[in-house]
Amino acid sequence: MGAGGTGQADAGRGETGGVRTALAGLTTRGRSFLAAGIAAAICAYVLGQRDLLRVGLLLASLPLICATVVYRTRYRVTGTRRLAPARVPAGSEARVHLRMDNVSRLPTGLLMLQDRVPYVLGPRPRFVLDRVEPGGRREVSYRVRSDLRGRYPLGPLQLRLTDPFGMCELTRSFSTYDTLTVIPRVEPLAPVRFSGEAQGYGDGRQRSLALAGEDDVIPRGYRYGDDLRRVHWRSTARYGELMVRREEQPRRSRCTVLLDTRGGAYEGAGPDSAFEWAVSAAASVLVHMLERGFSIRLLTDSGSVVPGEGADGFAGSGQETAEAAGLMMDTLAVIDHSDGTGLSRAYEVLHGGNEGLLVAFLGDLDEEQATTVAKMSRRSGGAVAFVLDPDTWVREATDVPRPGDRHAERLRLLREAGWTALSVPRGATLSALWQQADRERSGLAAMSGEAAR
Repeated sequence: MGAGGTGQADAGRGETGGVRTALAGLTTRGRSFLAAGIAAAICAYVLGQRDLLRVGLLLASLPLICATVVYRTRYRVTGTRRLAPARVPAGSEARVHLRMDNVSRLPTGLLMLQDRVPYVLGPRPRFVLDRVEPGGRREVSYRVRSDLRGRYPLGPLQLRLTDPFGMCELTRSFSTYDTLTVIPRVEPLAPVRFSGEAQGYGDGRQRSLALAGEDDVIPRGYRYGDDLRRVHWRSTARYGELMVRREEQPRRSRCTVLLDTRGGAYEGAGPDSAFEWAVSAAASVLVHMLERGFSIRLLTDSGSVVPGEGADGFAGSGQETAEAAGLMMDTLAVIDHSDGTGLSRAYEVLHGGNEGLLVAFLGDLDEEQATTVAKMSRRSGGAVAFVLDPDTWVREATDVPRPGDRHAERLRLLREAGWTALSVPRGATLSALWQQADRERSGLAAMSGEAAR
């Protein structure tokens, strides 16, 4: 549940040039009455008809009086917007709740409330509010939906004041606005185990120092407050002073998700394009691995893109996990094609050391890019690649697919380098590919074990 902003509008304050502002607020009906009155007055003067002059003055004065009354109406109202939720997956609906409070001592007249929304979220909502008593409130709501990722501003609220005859309308705007974040769709994944990888805090866990640094590799000297049960008697006898054992604690397994965002690697656009599939799949893997206790990191062809990400990625439990997932989803909500043509920068980031499990979502690869990706598996404990097949994504589903010799050659190159590489045709689901990758990797591990024996 997201809370929106609160703003205040003074319905009795106009902009500079009060008369001009009031006349500019005349509606089509008001302008017609004014023109008819002026025309009747001129005809009455020319023809010498006094009765027609009275009719003309009545027609012309009515919209002027309404404009003056609306312009000089003085009451203060506050508006509040609340999003539920403020972060919504693509294709899902969010509800926007609006509340108007009359904080003045006078009742309001007829009000028209309008909220400004981008066209991709739907039509602009409008509400007509009846008389609001002093200290009273009115609540309305509307729904928004978008199939496209992004961050969309909502607001500011606009309040239209009108008279009972519909002769004049004046607009007052609030100053605050809110942002609706449309994140990629996340697909639930089965809890598979890629051979050779630790399951978060589960089997195959690694150990790390609880205290700081490499100085604690050997037992350290006793410090006031240390538990006597941790005394290392052999080292104590050797050094002639009390020595305590170093503490150990489980270290999170690491997972890096590589998302290829090169503009030349994908063709097509829209919610069903290949790039949107890759972004949604990367989001699904990030959320899945974070929930399993992994320390995760998002990497693109241009390097790390998530602000605030540490050297080991994001890790946490409970509220920290939710915050890390939200930050990554916000980043993926606005990620777009890069101007890069290669994957060398991502390889440089991975070149520093063992990155644990590496899951890559790749677009179309040429020979040089495939060679760079192949070398990335040397710096990982396990490498899984989902390579989108360009022939099936740019062609109609009814077309007979051509043999993708180039695509098959790239997959063979990655597999020879140690990757578990899968082709992603149009219409494939990540959950099925995820389990297929686990079966293939388990089969390769079994074959390697038999060959070693």
